[in-house]
Amino acid sequence: MNFKDELIKLNININNEQLDKFELYYNKLIEVNSYMNLTAIVEHDEVYNKHFLDSLSIVKALDLSKEITLCDVGSGAGFPSIPLAIVSNNAKVTIIDALNKRINFLNDLIKYIKLDNVSAYHKRAEDYAKEKREGFDIVTARAVARLNILAELCLPLVKLNGYFLAMKGTVASEEINEASNAIGILGGKIVERIKFELPDSAGEREIIVIKKVKATPTKYPRAFAKIKEKPL
Repeated sequence: MNFKDELIKLNININNEQLDKFELYYNKLIEVNSYMNLTAIVEHDEVYNKHFLDSLSIVKALDLSKEITLCDVGSGAGFPSIPLAIVSNNAKVTIIDALNKRINFLNDLIKYIKLDNVSAYHKRAEDYAKEKREGFDIVTARAVARLNILAELCLPLVKLNGYFLAMKGTVASEEINEASNAIGILGGKIVERIKFELPDSAGEREIIVIKKVKATPTKYPRAFAKIKEKPL
Protein backbone atom coordinates (compact mmCIF):
# COMPACT_ATOMS: atom_id res chain seq x y z
CA MET A 1 0.00 0.00 0.00
CA ASN A 2 1.22 3.47 -0.89
CA PHE A 3 -0.15 5.78 1.81
CA LYS A 4 0.07 8.98 -0.23
CA ASP A 5 -1.61 7.37 -3.24
CA GLU A 6 -4.44 6.09 -1.07
CA LEU A 7 -4.96 9.58 0.35
CA ILE A 8 -5.18 11.00 -3.17
CA LYS A 9 -8.02 8.53 -3.81
CA LEU A 10 -9.75 10.12 -0.80
CA ASN A 11 -9.15 13.61 -2.25
CA ILE A 12 -6.73 14.39 0.57
CA ASN A 13 -3.75 16.48 -0.49
CA ILE A 14 -0.84 15.94 1.87
CA ASN A 15 2.51 17.71 2.01
CA ASN A 16 5.89 16.50 3.23
CA GLU A 17 5.52 18.22 6.60
CA GLN A 18 2.27 16.36 7.22
CA LEU A 19 3.81 13.07 6.08
CA ASP A 20 6.63 13.67 8.56
CA LYS A 21 4.05 14.12 11.32
CA PHE A 22 2.57 10.72 10.55
CA GLU A 23 6.02 9.13 10.80
CA LEU A 24 6.64 10.90 14.12
CA TYR A 25 3.22 9.69 15.27
CA TYR A 26 4.08 6.12 14.32
CA ASN A 27 7.42 6.24 16.14
CA LYS A 28 5.90 7.71 19.31
CA LEU A 29 3.04 5.19 19.22
CA ILE A 30 5.42 2.24 19.03
CA GLU A 31 7.76 3.68 21.67
CA VAL A 32 4.97 4.23 24.23
CA ASN A 33 3.22 0.99 23.26
CA SER A 34 6.26 -0.90 24.55
CA TYR A 35 5.15 -0.11 28.11
CA MET A 36 1.51 0.98 27.72
CA ASN A 37 -1.16 -1.02 25.90
CA LEU A 38 -2.22 1.29 23.06
CA THR A 39 -2.46 -1.02 20.05
CA ALA A 40 -2.00 -4.65 19.07
CA ILE A 41 -1.02 -3.49 15.58
CA VAL A 42 2.65 -2.46 15.49
CA GLU A 43 4.08 -3.29 12.05
CA HIS A 44 4.73 -0.08 10.09
CA ASP A 45 2.57 -0.68 7.01
CA GLU A 46 -0.24 -2.17 9.07
CA VAL A 47 -0.39 0.87 11.36
CA TYR A 48 -0.52 3.12 8.31
CA ASN A 49 -3.28 1.02 6.74
CA LYS A 50 -5.41 -0.18 9.67
CA HIS A 51 -5.05 2.93 11.84
CA PHE A 52 -4.01 6.00 9.83
CA LEU A 53 -5.79 5.28 6.53
CA ASP A 54 -8.78 3.72 8.27
CA SER A 55 -9.10 6.88 10.40
CA LEU A 56 -8.84 9.16 7.36
CA SER A 57 -11.53 7.21 5.55
CA ILE A 58 -13.89 9.30 7.67
CA VAL A 59 -13.55 11.96 4.97
CA LYS A 60 -16.02 9.83 2.97
CA ALA A 61 -18.60 11.40 5.32
CA LEU A 62 -16.93 14.82 5.90
CA ASP A 63 -16.29 17.96 3.89
CA LEU A 64 -12.78 19.04 4.84
CA SER A 65 -13.12 22.32 2.95
CA LYS A 66 -15.46 23.63 5.68
CA GLU A 67 -14.55 24.58 9.22
CA ILE A 68 -15.91 22.05 11.70
CA THR A 69 -15.82 21.34 15.41
CA LEU A 70 -15.34 17.65 16.07
CA CYS A 71 -15.37 15.58 19.26
CA ASP A 72 -13.80 12.12 19.23
CA VAL A 73 -15.27 9.94 21.99
CA GLY A 74 -13.09 7.18 23.44
CA SER A 75 -10.23 8.02 21.12
CA GLY A 76 -7.76 5.50 22.54
CA ALA A 77 -4.42 6.13 20.82
CA GLY A 78 -5.90 9.01 18.81
CA PHE A 79 -8.03 7.40 16.11
CA PRO A 80 -9.59 8.92 14.03
CA SER A 81 -8.94 12.35 15.60
CA ILE A 82 -5.15 12.78 15.32
CA PRO A 83 -4.83 11.70 11.66
CA LEU A 84 -7.74 13.99 10.79
CA ALA A 85 -6.14 16.92 12.64
CA ILE A 86 -2.85 16.33 10.80
CA VAL A 87 -4.44 16.62 7.35
CA SER A 88 -7.05 19.33 8.06
CA ASN A 89 -6.52 22.75 9.59
CA ASN A 90 -10.27 23.34 9.17
CA ALA A 91 -11.07 20.74 11.82
CA LYS A 92 -11.00 21.94 15.42
CA VAL A 93 -10.70 18.64 17.27
CA THR A 94 -11.54 17.71 20.85
CA ILE A 95 -10.60 14.28 22.19
CA ILE A 96 -12.14 12.74 25.29
CA ASP A 97 -11.20 9.43 26.88
CA ALA A 98 -12.02 7.89 30.25
CA LEU A 99 -8.46 6.60 30.78
CA ASN A 100 -6.10 9.32 31.98
CA LYS A 101 -2.89 7.59 30.88
CA ARG A 102 -4.16 7.57 27.29
CA ILE A 103 -4.94 11.29 27.53
CA ASN A 104 -1.43 11.91 28.91
CA PHE A 105 -0.02 10.04 25.90
CA LEU A 106 -2.17 12.09 23.52
CA ASN A 107 -1.23 15.43 25.08
CA ASP A 108 2.47 14.49 24.84
CA LEU A 109 1.91 13.42 21.24
CA ILE A 110 0.09 16.67 20.33
CA LYS A 111 3.09 18.67 21.59
CA TYR A 112 5.61 16.30 20.01
CA ILE A 113 4.16 16.53 16.50
CA LYS A 114 3.17 20.19 16.97
CA LEU A 115 -0.56 20.16 16.39
CA ASP A 116 -2.39 23.34 17.36
CA ASN A 117 -5.94 22.30 16.41
CA VAL A 118 -6.41 19.49 18.96
CA SER A 119 -7.27 19.40 22.67
CA ALA A 120 -7.45 16.21 24.74
CA TYR A 121 -9.32 15.82 28.03
CA HIS A 122 -9.71 13.10 30.64
CA LYS A 123 -13.51 12.93 30.59
CA ARG A 124 -16.28 10.39 30.42
CA ALA A 125 -18.68 11.10 27.55
CA GLU A 126 -21.75 11.10 29.79
CA ASP A 127 -20.13 13.72 32.06
CA TYR A 128 -18.75 15.81 29.21
CA ALA A 129 -22.25 16.05 27.74
CA LYS A 130 -23.23 18.14 30.79
CA GLU A 131 -20.52 20.68 29.92
CA LYS A 132 -20.70 20.65 26.12
CA ARG A 133 -24.24 19.52 25.38
CA GLU A 134 -25.03 19.85 21.66
CA GLY A 135 -21.70 21.64 21.24
CA PHE A 136 -20.13 19.92 18.20
CA ASP A 137 -20.79 19.78 14.47
CA ILE A 138 -19.44 16.23 14.32
CA VAL A 139 -18.97 13.52 16.95
CA THR A 140 -16.98 10.40 16.11
CA ALA A 141 -16.40 7.06 17.78
CA ARG A 142 -14.32 4.22 16.35
CA ALA A 143 -15.20 0.70 17.45
CA VAL A 144 -15.82 1.73 21.07
CA ALA A 145 -19.02 -0.19 21.86
CA ARG A 146 -22.23 -1.47 20.31
CA LEU A 147 -24.21 1.19 18.50
CA ASN A 148 -27.14 1.33 20.95
CA ILE A 149 -24.69 2.25 23.75
CA LEU A 150 -22.60 4.57 21.58
CA ALA A 151 -25.67 6.51 20.51
CA GLU A 152 -26.47 7.56 24.08
CA LEU A 153 -22.85 8.55 24.74
CA CYS A 154 -22.40 10.53 21.52
CA LEU A 155 -25.68 12.01 20.25
CA PRO A 156 -26.14 14.38 23.24
CA LEU A 157 -22.87 16.08 22.19
CA VAL A 158 -24.01 16.67 18.59
CA LYS A 159 -25.46 20.02 17.51
CA LEU A 160 -28.90 20.07 15.90
CA ASN A 161 -28.37 19.21 12.20
CA GLY A 162 -24.88 17.93 13.03
CA TYR A 163 -23.72 14.35 12.64
CA PHE A 164 -22.60 11.38 14.71
CA LEU A 165 -20.22 9.21 12.66
CA ALA A 166 -19.88 5.69 14.06
CA MET A 167 -16.83 3.96 12.58
CA LYS A 168 -17.19 0.20 12.60
CA GLY A 169 -15.87 -3.00 11.15
CA THR A 170 -18.44 -5.20 9.45
CA VAL A 171 -21.74 -4.24 11.06
CA ALA A 172 -24.50 -6.81 11.30
CA SER A 173 -27.98 -5.54 10.49
CA GLU A 174 -28.87 -6.90 13.93
CA GLU A 175 -26.74 -4.18 15.58
CA ILE A 176 -28.40 -1.47 13.45
CA ASN A 177 -31.87 -2.78 14.31
CA GLU A 178 -30.92 -3.05 17.98
CA ALA A 179 -29.88 0.62 17.99
CA SER A 180 -32.78 2.09 16.00
CA ASN A 181 -34.95 2.76 19.06
CA ALA A 182 -32.11 4.50 20.95
CA ILE A 183 -31.14 6.62 17.95
CA GLY A 184 -34.72 7.81 17.52
CA ILE A 185 -35.24 8.62 21.21
CA LEU A 186 -31.96 10.59 21.28
CA GLY A 187 -32.90 12.73 18.28
CA GLY A 188 -30.93 10.94 15.59
CA LYS A 189 -31.69 9.42 12.22
CA ILE A 190 -29.47 7.08 10.19
CA VAL A 191 -29.07 8.81 6.82
CA GLU A 192 -26.30 6.75 5.23
CA ARG A 193 -24.19 3.63 5.63
CA ILE A 194 -20.82 3.96 3.86
CA LYS A 195 -19.15 0.60 3.28
CA PHE A 196 -15.60 0.18 1.99
CA GLU A 197 -12.61 -2.13 2.13
CA LEU A 198 -9.09 -1.23 3.24
CA PRO A 199 -6.22 -1.92 0.80
CA ASP A 200 -4.27 -5.19 0.87
CA SER A 201 -7.35 -7.14 2.00
CA ALA A 202 -7.07 -5.52 5.45
CA GLY A 203 -10.77 -5.80 6.14
CA GLU A 204 -14.18 -4.34 5.52
CA ARG A 205 -15.24 -1.14 7.25
CA GLU A 206 -18.42 0.86 7.60
CA ILE A 207 -19.24 4.42 8.63
CA ILE A 208 -22.76 4.82 9.97
CA VAL A 209 -23.86 8.41 9.38
CA ILE A 210 -26.44 9.59 11.92
CA LYS A 211 -27.93 13.08 11.58
CA LYS A 212 -29.17 14.96 14.66
CA VAL A 213 -32.70 15.88 13.57
CA LYS A 214 -34.09 16.95 16.94
CA ALA A 215 -32.76 17.89 20.37
CA THR A 216 -31.81 15.08 22.74
CA PRO A 217 -34.12 14.93 25.78
CA THR A 218 -32.33 16.43 28.79
CA LYS A 219 -32.51 13.20 30.83
CA TYR A 220 -29.97 11.64 28.48
CA PRO A 221 -27.22 10.54 28.70
CA ARG A 222 -27.76 8.49 31.83
CA ALA A 223 -24.93 7.22 34.05
CA PHE A 224 -22.80 4.72 32.14
CA ALA A 225 -23.74 1.83 34.43
CA LYS A 226 -27.41 2.38 33.53
CA ILE A 227 -26.64 2.77 29.82
CA LYS A 228 -24.76 -0.53 29.84
CA GLU A 229 -27.25 -2.36 32.07
CA LYS A 230 -30.33 -1.26 30.16
CA PRO A 231 -29.62 0.24 26.73
CA LEU A 232 -32.48 2.20 25.19
